[in-house]
Amino acid sequence: MASREDVCGSGRAGQRMVHPLAPIFDETSRVLVLGTMPSPKSREVSFYYGNPQNRFWRVMAALWDESVPTGNDGRRDLCLRHHVALWDVLASCTITGASDASIRDPVPNDVERILSVAPIVRVFCTGGAATRLYRRLIEPSCGLPCTGLPSTSPANARMRLDDLVVAYEPLRCAAEREWCAKTAV
Repeated sequence: MASREDVCGSGRAGQRMVHPLAPIFDETSRVLVLGTMPSPKSREVSFYYGNPQNRFWRVMAALWDESVPTGNDGRRDLCLRHHVALWDVLASCTITGASDASIRDPVPNDVERILSVAPIVRVFCTGGAATRLYRRLIEPSCGLPCTGLPSTSPANARMRLDDLVVAYEPLRCAAEREWCAKTAV
């Protein structure tokens, strides 16, 4: 019989997690931003990057010189107004808490669901695990290479908010059809 830790996802064995959130996109989305799998806090608030300590929404607001959105509607609106599609690489996996390092048995999301509707020109992955999983599980079938971006997670304490905003600038450039020196690399 499984222990309480294993069932709750806090033990070593982890928990089998099926992605609970719909992708955010429309027919004007130009860039696709992919994380790995929603954290427990994101699942609790039913939206991406839901941990208040995660800096994703602060970075996105800074890229467009806007106020940090509050609530799921404001976050969705920020993405869609700036032509950003948002989803995760994985449809399911075994994971312990929010630890990407614990991911086992990954199954990819079908990004064709977005690519068939939106004119996506660039794919960006947030963090090393999302980048590695995308390159291994999705890129070979869809043919779109990804650009890896640093994680906005509070676990990535080595990067300050200003550093993250600079690192994410190619995302803004691609969404707005601008040429940026970092984008051309």
